[in-house]
Amino acid sequence: MSAANPRAACVQALLRWEEGGEFSDAIIHDALAEGGLGALDRALLQELFYGVLRNLSLLDFVASLLRDGPVDGFTRQVLRLGLYQIFLTRIPPHAAVNETVNLASKSRGLVNAILRRSLREREDLERVLRGKSPAIRLSHPEFLLARWAQRYGREAAERLCEWDNTPAELYVRANTLRVTPGELLRSVPGAEASAAHPLAIKVKQLPFSWIMGGLCYVQDPSTLLACDLLAPRPGEKVLDACAAPGGKTTHMAQLMENRGEIAVCDCSPQRLKRLETNLKRLGVENATIVVKDWLDDTAPFEPETFDRILVDAPCTNTGVLRRRIDARWRLGASDFETMPEKQTRILEAVAPLLKPGGVLVYSTCSLEIEENENIRAGSLEFVESKTALPFRDATDGAFAAKWTR
Repeated sequence: MSAANPRAACVQALLRWEEGGEFSDAIIHDALAEGGLGALDRALLQELFYGVLRNLSLLDFVASLLRDGPVDGFTRQVLRLGLYQIFLTRIPPHAAVNETVNLASKSRGLVNAILRRSLREREDLERVLRGKSPAIRLSHPEFLLARWAQRYGREAAERLCEWDNTPAELYVRANTLRVTPGELLRSVPGAEASAAHPLAIKVKQLPFSWIMGGLCYVQDPSTLLACDLLAPRPGEKVLDACAAPGGKTTHMAQLMENRGEIAVCDCSPQRLKRLETNLKRLGVENATIVVKDWLDDTAPFEPETFDRILVDAPCTNTGVLRRRIDARWRLGASDFETMPEKQTRILEAVAPLLKPGGVLVYSTCSLEIEENENIRAGSLEFVESKTALPFRDATDGAFAAKWTR
C-alpha cells in the first residue's frame, strides 16, 4: 500500500497512538509532515484519525457484535477505521469497505466479512446502540460521565459528551498590537464576530496572511476569560507563571499596550521556544522568558515583585476534550486527586511574589470542582470566579478565580 494513502496513514497513526502512549496531536503532525498527500487527502487523514479516537467505545462495541474472539492490533485499527466510515461519515459505504479491506493484508478475509456484515445489519446495530449507555454511545469513560451527571445532571452530562464529539470550530483572537477586529472581519468573507468576546473571530479557514503577519492568535473565546479577569494595565509588572505556548501572554501584552513588563515562565525549554516564536510573530516587546519549574524549591524572583500574576495551571483538560481528542482516554479517577495537589503547590510557590494590593488569577481548562472551586491560594483574599461551560456557553470549558493581597 502506497504511503500516499490517507487510510493507510491513518491505520499507522492509530497503531502508534495505541502502542506508544503519545499524544494524538504530535502523531498527526508527524503523519502530515511525511508528505505525499494532497490537500484533500490530508484533510481526510485528520478526519479519520480524530474521528476514530473520538468514538473508540462505540466502534469497539459494534465490532464486538460482529465478531467472536480477539484480533491483533493492526486488524483492530483497520476495523475501527472501516466501521467509523460506515457508521459516522458520509463516505459511500461500499467505497469505505473496499478501500479499507485493501489495507487489511493477512486479515483481509476477516475484515471484509465483518464490514460487509455491518452493512447488511446496520439498522439492527444502530437500534442496539441506541439502547446502550452513554459511555458506549458517546465514547467517554464511565467514571467521567458519572462525575458530570452528579454535578450537572444526566442531560447536561450527555450534552457535554456530544460537544466533545463535535469537531471544534476555528476561532482567532485579533492581535490589536497590529490590527483591529473590524479590519480582520472586513478582510475575509465569511469571518464572523463572536458573541462570546469582542476580540474573538470565527473563521472557516485561517488566512495564511493573518498568521504570517502576526494579526491573530488561534484561541477559543473561553481562554480569554482569565486575562480579562486579571486586567493587567500598561506599565505594570506581571508574571505569567505557566505561560507556554503564549496565548494568554500575548493577550496580556495587548491589554498592556506593550508597556510594562511580563515575566514569562514555563518548565519546558522546548515549549518556551515555541512561545518565543509566537511573541516575535505577534510583536510582543515587553516579555522576558524564564525557564522555571514551580514544583522545585528555587525562586527566580524576590517576594512581592509583581502587580499581577496569572497562574494558568496544568490540569486534566476536561473542558477542552473536543480539542484534545485523546485526553479522555488518558484520564483516570486518581487524576482528580493528584492534579489538585500539583496545582496547589504551584499556587503556594507563586503567591508570595504578589505585591500588597496586587491581583492573582488562577485558571484552568478543567470542569472539575477539585481543580477549580476547591483550590485555595493561602492567605490571599478571594474576590470572584468565572466559569465557561460548553453546554451553557457554547465555548470550551474554562475556570478563572481572582484573589488579592
